[in-house]
Amino acid sequence: MSMRRMLGLALAAATLAGISAVGAVSAGAASSPTISRDDCTAVGGQVVARPYAGYVCALPDGTTETIT
Repeated sequence: MSMRRMLGLALAAATLAGISAVGAVSAGAASSPTISRDDCTAVGGQVVARPYAGYVCALPDGTTETIT
């Protein structure tokens, strides 16, 4: 097997692995967690209205979660 072919196969395998990793991360990001209003206030969060986007829970650590 020539060196050029081996390098091509290695590059193809690395590219495919990178695309798979990006797909897995994207799938995880698409399913964002949700929380109820009661749960939000119980953990010390604040319910915030966002124009045209509904309500979110602003948690004390600075993160936000969608209100169900």
